[in-house]
Amino acid sequence: PRTALRADEPPVALTSFIDRLREERRPVVAVSFGSPYFSAQLADAPGLVLAWGGDDASQRGAADALIGRTRISGRLPIALPPLYPKGHGLDRAPAVGAVASGSADIEIDPREAGMDPVALARVDRLLRAGTRDVAPGMAIAMGRAGRLVRLRAYGRLDWDPESPAATPSTLFDLASLTKVVGTTTAIMKLVDEGRLRLDSRIGEFLPEWDRGWMRVVTVRDLLLHRGGLPPFRPFWRTLRGREEYRRAIGELEADYRPGSQTVYSDIGLMTLAFTIETITGRPLDDHLERTVFGPLGMSDTGFNPSASVADRIAPTEMDTVFRGEHVAGVVHDENAFALGGVAGHAGLFSTARDLARFADWILAAAREGRGLVGPDARRADELPSPSIVAAFSDRAGPESSRALGWDTPSGRSSAGRFFGAGAFGHTGFTGTSIWIDPELDLFVVLLTNRVNPTRDNLGHIPFRRAVHDAVATAIVDRPVPPREPGP
Repeated sequence: PRTALRADEPPVALTSFIDRLREERRPVVAVSFGSPYFSAQLADAPGLVLAWGGDDASQRGAADALIGRTRISGRLPIALPPLYPKGHGLDRAPAVGAVASGSADIEIDPREAGMDPVALARVDRLLRAGTRDVAPGMAIAMGRAGRLVRLRAYGRLDWDPESPAATPSTLFDLASLTKVVGTTTAIMKLVDEGRLRLDSRIGEFLPEWDRGWMRVVTVRDLLLHRGGLPPFRPFWRTLRGREEYRRAIGELEADYRPGSQTVYSDIGLMTLAFTIETITGRPLDDHLERTVFGPLGMSDTGFNPSASVADRIAPTEMDTVFRGEHVAGVVHDENAFALGGVAGHAGLFSTARDLARFADWILAAAREGRGLVGPDARRADELPSPSIVAAFSDRAGPESSRALGWDTPSGRSSAGRFFGAGAFGHTGFTGTSIWIDPELDLFVVLLTNRVNPTRDNLGHIPFRRAVHDAVATAIVDRPVPPREPGP
């Protein structure tokens, strides 16, 4: 039965609950959907939001205010003695990290993010046209100033006109985006926690690396693709499983003296994954779910997707060499497949929606770490600190475009002509990319399955440049000059 309460007598259970949370030093915001006079008795709550009523609009408005999706600027039309005079209120701007905070489904008016909606319509036209000759399906997530400007999909999962339509929840094989979204982020966290040093020798963790030329190779060397390794070996022809791969890699001869040149290598990132597993005592997929994807709410991101989501997965190549089938629902990369689907260089599947959360988080952290904004209170504590993110995403030196794990724009970059020298990103063989520019406060996630039905399709190369140019030149609240030529 209901208990009648006077406005000046809040339920003891509620106030006791708030007191207990405060004693545990948990953040507390009380939200009132009823009488404001009752709310005045909750003055001990560190935060108080008055929604005035329990209708749907009030509930949505309160939720939007709490996650930073909308501005808070209301003022009390009455006094709530003894603490709140008439006219009292707070001003809070929309959160810079609203995408990572959970509002990744809501596109804003681009003008709120300093972008021209007419110019952005060209991006939509490019993507629709791309479904005719680049890939059957594609999705884009684009954010600026913490606001989601685009979260859309185009085309179909396969070329068959009866194939399901692509959506922002379509799962794409990320290929080498695994290197940065997964492996590099895990390394960042271990370095941030003091469990790993960039100049630690790989041989300290993997005994097979504690010999000959390999003895001098460090974590930094592998992140910068200067570890003496060849770019690729078709291990998949004869090997299966982690132990066989570790043994074969440990027996390799140097392609060049470690540290003397930059040679992009899948094998280096495979090795870093083995290192992560040794340090953490957990498989790579489990470790990433616990420390990266879970904290960011990336519920659709992981290795070896379940059969229950098969109807949302974009097929990749018609494999006539290894598996003899149209690859769908399992990793396209042959070495990652032979490793069991979980590898440091490839194997992740994800959606534009999930990657919007990741990109928004890392953009906010990179901006803070580079001193472009003040401290960001919404950054998840479980993730690497802004200073570490900034250190990993800065170009390491003039000799190449590489950052630690990440790449930076150079020459005819897939980022186009307008992402600046301080931008960072990566591409994936299947037709995926992510580019982040802290100066422009911009990220673009572009997912396609361009290898369907064959990797011989190279239309994605000029296509990606055109899309990123169209996005960058839609910015209207500041000049966006072409990037200066560089290495």
